[in-house]
This record gives sequence, C-alpha cells and structure tokens, in this order.
Amino acid sequence: MNDIDTRIRDSFGKQSMMRTLGAEVLSVEAGRVVITAPILPTSLQQQGAGHAGLAFSIGDSAAGYAALTTLPEGAEVMTVEMKINLMSPALGDRLVAEGRVIRAGRRIVVVGADVFAETGGARKHVAMLQGTMIPV
Repeated sequence: MNDIDTRIRDSFGKQSMMRTLGAEVLSVEAGRVVITAPILPTSLQQQGAGHAGLAFSIGDSAAGYAALTTLPEGAEVMTVEMKINLMSPALGDRLVAEGRVIRAGRRIVVVGADVFAETGGARKHVAMLQGTMIPV
C-alpha cells in the first residue's frame, strides 16, 4: 500500500457509520476511491430494494475520500453539499460507489460518485451524486 492508500483506509476505519453498513474500501488511487457495501436485510426500504440512504452514504464517502487524495497529509474534508439522482431500485447483493474528483480547487473540491448495484457479475447503475467538499 502507498501513503495515500494507507491514509484513506486509516481514516475510513474511524467511521462507525461505515462499519454499521458493512462498507469496505475496495480501491484507492489519486482522485478516485471505490467503496462497497452489502445490501443487508437491515438496509432495505419497504419494497425490498437497498435504501437510498445506503447509496448516499457510501457515495458521499467515496467522493469525499477521492477529494482527500488530492490534499496534503494532515488535511481532512467535509461535505459542503451533495446532490443525488436515484435512477433505478438498488436490487442486488451489494452496492459499489465509485467516487471521483471533478475539479480540485484551492478552497473547494468538486466531486462525483456513481453507485452500482451488483449481483454476481451483473451490474446496474442506480445512483449518481455530485457535490462539494471543503478541506478542514
């Protein structure tokens, strides 16, 4: 693991919400972080699909950690605002959130994330997020 990877995984490990959701960091590279979470019986909405809150939570974290990869050691980020478009029910075994940096500025980082529902090898795009992170 490189320094960025270690830094992101160490920070992620401190998030009790991600532990509660069963989420894990799948990959880290400059400007891009992928987080997965199982669609558990405890994270379903009333019609049996993964709750939008699950998609939002891991999408926001993936995007935020993607932003953090662009900042110097010791920096942290917080979400200023985040928008989500829900495009399809989250049906499957797990969700995969692919966070990315759209533009890293001096004061803010504009980010996005795509969330996919996976079952076996099949993948469906279920949500898109776009937002702004601020270094703290």
